[in-house]
Amino acid sequence: MIKAIIIDDIEQARITLKKDLQVYAPDVTVIGEANGVIEGAKLLKSVLPDILFLDIQMQDGSGFDLLDILKDIPFKIIFITASDAHAIKAFRYAAIDYLLKPVDPDELTSALTKFREQKLNENEKYKLLNDSLKNNRKTHERIALHTQDKIHIVNICDIIRCESSVNYTEFYFTTGKKLLVTKTLKDFEDLLNDQGFYRVHQSHLLNTKFIKEFIKTDGGYLLMNDGSTIPVSTRKRPEVMKMLEEL
Repeated sequence: MIKAIIIDDIEQARITLKKDLQVYAPDVTVIGEANGVIEGAKLLKSVLPDILFLDIQMQDGSGFDLLDILKDIPFKIIFITASDAHAIKAFRYAAIDYLLKPVDPDELTSALTKFREQKLNENEKYKLLNDSLKNNRKTHERIALHTQDKIHIVNICDIIRCESSVNYTEFYFTTGKKLLVTKTLKDFEDLLNDQGFYRVHQSHLLNTKFIKEFIKTDGGYLLMNDGSTIPVSTRKRPEVMKMLEEL
């Protein structure tokens, strides 16, 4: 049995989520609920769930105000939020599960499936998400990367390039370290395109600050500061040359 707590200031939202859990996740039992930050903090000090469904904006504060009260987070959190582009991008940077209101049963099922498969202490991820949202940053300093056995919180400025590997992405760092991450290159293109990264080829996404030279011969390729050579697609070549002129 998976023990769950729901914290949301809208009673009907709590009722609906409980009904959805009964239908789509019968192994999840709701052991408590609260309508805000203060009630939620009291509840979590008396009983700990395996998973917490936490609303972002409530009348007496935010979900992050609640997390600030807690010394540790020994349970999984699935955030519940209205459509907010900045918040959603922050969730994706931190690789945190979230559900948009009204909650879609398929998304609920997917989030719970991931929880069953990978029960990890995610304190660092919540700190990363909290930092991004509370400071309302336009750019992000760190990103959470999932490998097969760990979640790595890394500095974006240390990423030299990303290379597609079927449904995975290989990350290359200034330290010489490599990580094989369980997401596609397209996922990271969407996240990093406003962080100085540029997709020069179907298989390559680069941090432009590490480009050393553009070699025009042999179809055109880029030489990176770490000595790697990256092909530039024919279609992208005019865009790449223009991008380099503007650096």
